[in-house]
Amino acid sequence: MANLFGIDPADRSKPGQPLADRMRPAHLGEVVGQDHLVGDGGALSRLIDAGSLGSLIFWGPPGTGKTTVARLLAGATTLYFEPLSAIFSGVADLKKIFEAARIRRGEGQSTLLFVDEIHRFNRSQQDAFLPVMEDGTVTLVGATTENPSFALNAALLSRARVLTFRALGEQDILDLLARAETVQAKALPLDEAARVALARMADGDGRAALTLAEEIWRAARVGEVFDTAGLVEIVQRRAPIYDKSEDGHYNLISALHKSIRGSDPDAALYWLARMLDAGENPLFLARRLVRMASEDIGLADPQALLIAQAGKESFEFLGSPEGELALAQVAVYLATAPKSNAVYVAWKQALAKARSSGSLMPPKTILNAPTKLMKQEGYGADYAYDHDAPDAFSGQNYFPEQIGRQSFYEPVERGFEREIKKRLDYWSRLRAERQKSGREKS
Repeated sequence: MANLFGIDPADRSKPGQPLADRMRPAHLGEVVGQDHLVGDGGALSRLIDAGSLGSLIFWGPPGTGKTTVARLLAGATTLYFEPLSAIFSGVADLKKIFEAARIRRGEGQSTLLFVDEIHRFNRSQQDAFLPVMEDGTVTLVGATTENPSFALNAALLSRARVLTFRALGEQDILDLLARAETVQAKALPLDEAARVALARMADGDGRAALTLAEEIWRAARVGEVFDTAGLVEIVQRRAPIYDKSEDGHYNLISALHKSIRGSDPDAALYWLARMLDAGENPLFLARRLVRMASEDIGLADPQALLIAQAGKESFEFLGSPEGELALAQVAVYLATAPKSNAVYVAWKQALAKARSSGSLMPPKTILNAPTKLMKQEGYGADYAYDHDAPDAFSGQNYFPEQIGRQSFYEPVERGFEREIKKRLDYWSRLRAERQKSGREKS
């Protein structure tokens, strides 16, 4: 039921209500893990202090407080809270809500429309929000676990501010469990190691952590305290093999990276399997594989980056565990591809040179001259259109005149870069010939 002030603290004591629902914060100060939004000086805190929210998109993993914060915003701003799930609603439902919001607005009451899983609405359904956002009929707060850049219309995004919710850290989960013990008026029957293991099992999801805690309380007999092995047996979840935020995380990703760089597909598969089995975020691994394709293979195999990106998209489409095979395929491809860090080295050199000479202008010959004054100043004068030159190559200078021509990219004699090197050598010879010819004419 929609209500004016968000969460009613009395709801915490309803019989049979899941612990996660009873634990919903009664005010923004109780929200854990999102200090960058609701803490002192946080983005949402500033909007509330200013007295104007504007439409918002909450983007983040499950169980990070998106729905709760939306409810609490209504109370903090005296907006009427109208919840809606995109899974169970269509355009007809939206029309009814918009009409009710218009009537409410005429009576002096503004509406906060919270749309959970907003990415589930298709493009035309998303367009239905635009007029009511523009005329102030509703303040839209949408929640999504999907990247808004891909899941939502550009027109909708241009009218809303995206706020990112972070996965809860281990300490956030431990704090949440301590608060649950206060609500339950009893301690979790876990030893210290099992308690930490439980926090890691939740994988940044506060709701999941409280659900697991509730399972443990139900299962425990009088005086019983579970160790990590007992915890795993009770909740039927794998205990984390390493701490994803500490040394284990960095050691294993380093091993995966160096195995691929060292062209050992078997070792790469082993470390990839270790990390996935430990509960590592597969999309983190997918992103690292994309990086490896650029850093360690580069143009020695131009397909490597495309295949790494395709593997990431395949995982996003299939999810776990089916999509893990796509990541394994990428790891094997990268490990067996010819290696080159030439682009990586060239980029670092070019970036250093750009930072040390950032105010230098390009040569006037390669600048456009859209005005008479710019033509008089020599912009575009003597520019050689490469397609009109022999071999479609003019050999003119493109660097600032003060630093002259620079050389950053040195392809290796492996894979496709062998062909690129031939092209560069060919153009280098032509450039020398063009420059010699120019000097002789002058």
